[in-house]
Amino acid sequence: LNLPVGCDISVRAVWEHDSDDIWLTSDGFLQPDTLQLASATNCAATPEHLKAKPAVFDASCMLVEQRMATSLDGTRVPYFLVRPRDMPFDGSTPTILDGYGGFQISRFPAYSTAYGIGWLERGGSYVVANIRGGGEFGPSWHQAAKRENRNKAYKDFEAVARDLVQSGVTSPRHLACAGGSNGGLLVGNMLTREGARLFGAIVCRVPLLDMWRYNKLLAGASWVAEYGNPDKAEDWAFLQAYSPYHTFDSRCTDPGWGGCPWILLTTSTKDDRVHPAHARKMVHKLLDSPEAAD
Repeated sequence: LNLPVGCDISVRAVWEHDSDDIWLTSDGFLQPDTLQLASATNCAATPEHLKAKPAVFDASCMLVEQRMATSLDGTRVPYFLVRPRDMPFDGSTPTILDGYGGFQISRFPAYSTAYGIGWLERGGSYVVANIRGGGEFGPSWHQAAKRENRNKAYKDFEAVARDLVQSGVTSPRHLACAGGSNGGLLVGNMLTREGARLFGAIVCRVPLLDMWRYNKLLAGASWVAEYGNPDKAEDWAFLQAYSPYHTFDSRCTDPGWGGCPWILLTTSTKDDRVHPAHARKMVHKLLDSPEAAD
């Protein structure tokens, strides 16, 4: 199959025991869901197009690239960059860096109406980082960033941000990061680590941020194998290092950048997994910081 960069495909048998026909379902950053019929006898060499969802934004002036960043320990970290074809490499392009990095969940290319109309058509770039903790390269990629090694996911994310800046795609003032749930913990750490200087804005959606009490709130107890148990002193010793609620120390001196990105935190009272207390407490701490008075 001639599959473009930035597309994802799934294969399913039409009749598992009685036919060699297969369904091919694909989509991508610039391609809406498409259904094709093919045959396993020729390795799907001549797929028949059946139908596709309508495109909701004009992708003709955009392209997708898959690039590699190098993390601090030398690990090569892939990421997808969706950008305008005529983008100047002078650091001026507004860019959103998205990530998750946990629970062996893989971030595949996907068609997004919101990002397409609201961001890409307006000249922005969109990046998905396939950092450790996810499942993109199997169980070992996930295991590499669990528990006491969680910081590797954050270092990978920072490595992608640095690569975007060094290659001229964007600059810290024009770079935002976004993530939700475990991805909210990821970008929450971008506020409290040295990596904060890489970002001008953070969008932190329904996040985990208080890792001292996460296991006592809603579904948190089921995540102890992923993060560690804060009730055990040996686990809290490493958990506190990536608990944004505890590591935030009011270092921000220049809202908007200069080491302090603008941050938008969102939460929900209807989420049955991540408790709104995480975001609410963090907002209170941010507003209570000396810089908030300015």
